[in-house]
Amino acid sequence: MYRKTHIKKEEETAKKWPEEWGFLTGSLTEEKNEEKGQNGKRRVDISEHLRVRPTTPIEKYIKVDPSPAVPQTTQGLVGWRSTIPSLQLERYGKTRHLKGDFCKRMNWPAEGIA
Repeated sequence: MYRKTHIKKEEETAKKWPEEWGFLTGSLTEEKNEEKGQNGKRRVDISEHLRVRPTTPIEKYIKVDPSPAVPQTTQGLVGWRSTIPSLQLERYGKTRHLKGDFCKRMNWPAEGIA
C-alpha cells in the first residue's frame, strides 16, 4: 500500500516537473538573452516602497562646529572643554545621585557619604 502511493506520487511529480522547473533544461545563455532588455540590461520592476531613496548629505543632520583653541598652560588642559556650555556632555541637566535617602534607610551618618 505504502509503496503504491509512493510510486503514484512520483509519477504525478514527474508530470508537473516540466511546467515548474522546465526552464532549467534550456541553456543559460539563451535564458540570459531573453531576459535582457533592448539596452542589454535586465529590467526589473520594483515597487515604490522597496526602491532606494536618494542619499541625503550628512551635513544636513550632523553639524560640526570648529573646536576652540587649546589653552596654553598645562593646568588649563584639565576640564577646559567642560567650561564651554555648547561642549558639555550633560545636555539635559546635571545628574543627581540621591545618596541621602539610601543613607537614611541604612541609618548611616551624613559624614560617611563624603
